[in-house]
Amino acid sequence: MPDVLIGHAPVTSPLLTSYGWDAYRESVSDPFPDAEGVPARVLAEDRKGADLISASGELRATMSSRLRRSLDPADHPSVGDWVVARPSPTTGFATIEHVLRRRSAFVRLSPDGRTPQVLAANVDTVFIVDTLDREPNLRRIERYLVVAWESGASPVIILSKADRCEDISDVLQEVAAVAAGTPTHATSVVTGDGLANLDRYLQPGHTAAFIGPSGVGKSTLVNHFCVNAVQEVGETRGFDGKGRHTTSSRHLVLASSGALFIDTPGLRELQLWDVDGGISRVFGDIEELAAQCRFSDCSHDGEPGCAVLAAAERGELDLERLDSYVKLEGEAAAEEARRDKVIGTQAKRETKVLTRASSAEIARRERTH
Repeated sequence: MPDVLIGHAPVTSPLLTSYGWDAYRESVSDPFPDAEGVPARVLAEDRKGADLISASGELRATMSSRLRRSLDPADHPSVGDWVVARPSPTTGFATIEHVLRRRSAFVRLSPDGRTPQVLAANVDTVFIVDTLDREPNLRRIERYLVVAWESGASPVIILSKADRCEDISDVLQEVAAVAAGTPTHATSVVTGDGLANLDRYLQPGHTAAFIGPSGVGKSTLVNHFCVNAVQEVGETRGFDGKGRHTTSSRHLVLASSGALFIDTPGLRELQLWDVDGGISRVFGDIEELAAQCRFSDCSHDGEPGCAVLAAAERGELDLERLDSYVKLEGEAAAEEARRDKVIGTQAKRETKVLTRASSAEIARRERTH
């Protein structure tokens, strides 16, 4: 079936539908651009370009110069994005002309600490994966939940390798205490336990992203749900339980159920980017207490009349959870201050450029009169 120009007619393509086109189109209200090109979804991206899926099959594409100049780095095509691409009839490559509005995006601050980085776009469900072959890291789960709730997708916690854990119910209770109502499932690919509980999230055309550190079994889960094994799986090191990096890049794959999966490399760190809403969602219990503090700017560090510390002293609030909240709040505030400073510096630069241009124009006019 030939591609249809996106600006001229609705796109009806079984292939695009299988990659979530209809679900995406129904979820956004913004009009699509009236430009010649074909809709396509980003399967993978690297520094040189992106692999796309269109109604006629896979395409290799690069951004147009105009688009590259006009977009901030965080708005460049990422895995899961929908774009408008113009295929070349001669080279077999395509040029990305537009990035369609995202309905969700899992974003972190880039490892260099300078810009936001989109790990997965247009995701319905974020699977936060940890493992039961060792004690789950509750503080890390909280951090992942903050970013996941901020993304606009629905988070689900998966505790993998349940066959290696003897006290699953106890661990589930510990995770539930920090999960803020997020659905949590213990699973084992070896025994099959718990996998059926994930079926509700694996509807045709819906997209799920697997997020977590190395060695927790993300790729093993993706392989289980796909027709063919698409990810290499490495052994976990025995002496510390850490996995080898088997997924080296993010990419979108189609599962046998018709759902779409974005597997991601193991994250060594997840720095926060613009997550005020996510923090409020995960630590709503603490923020309710904070609203009762005597001082509106209470730091919960010894001030008189602190309702948060009073709850901790009564044993109603875990001190480690409070420390986690204060740490994440501090990180978010520091990042916001840094971001405001960058925006202010850019504004000053733009003002200087405009002032110089204006002065040059005034000088030119004076010379001609």
